Amino acid sequence: MTRTPQPRTAPENPPSQRTLEDLRLPVQAKLAAAWTSFMFLYIYVDYLALYKPGFLDDLLAGIVHEFDLGPTFVAAALTLMAVPILMILLSVTLPARVNRTANLVVAALYIPVTVYNAAGEPWSYSYFYGLSIGLELLLLAFILHSARTWPHRTTSPPTPAGAFDSEPVRPPQQV
Repeated sequence: MTRTPQPRTAPENPPSQRTLEDLRLPVQAKLAAAWTSFMFLYIYVDYLALYKPGFLDDLLAGIVHEFDLGPTFVAAALTLMAVPILMILLSVTLPARVNRTANLVVAALYIPVTVYNAAGEPWSYSYFYGLSIGLELLLLAFILHSARTWPHRTTSPPTPAGAFDSEPVRPPQQV
C-alpha cells in the first residue's frame, strides 16, 4: 500500500491562524471619540493643577491664572469647556458638510487656547504642562486630519428623464 504525500503548510501560514476583524469606524465616531479624549485630558489637567503648591491659596484669594474670579471669568471658563463638550454631540449629529467645517474651525481655534494654558507657569512644571499640552495638540491634530480627509461619496451623473433605463432594475417577483 502506497501513501500519497500530504502537502505541507508553510510555517509562515499556519492553517488555523485567526485574524482580528478590523472594522472601519465612521468619521463621526472618530471625531466624537477624539473630542471625548480631549475633554477627559483637559479636565484631568485642571484637576491635577489643584495639587500645585499655592494654587488653592490663589483660588481662595479669588485669582486663577492671574485672572480675578467673578462672573466674567466663570462665564468665559464655561464657554471654553462647553464648546468641546458640545463637539462630542455635534460630531455625531450634524450633517457631513457642516460637521466637517465645524470640526476644522473649532479644532483650529483650540490650538492657541491649548498652548496658552502653559503661559506663566513655573519651569518646575514644564514636563506636566508640556506633556498635557502635547497630548491635547495631538488630539486636535487628529481631529483636523480626520475632518480634512473626510471621505467623499461619488455620485453618478443624472440620467435624462425620458431614458429607458432610468427605472431601477428590480428582481422578478415570485408568485
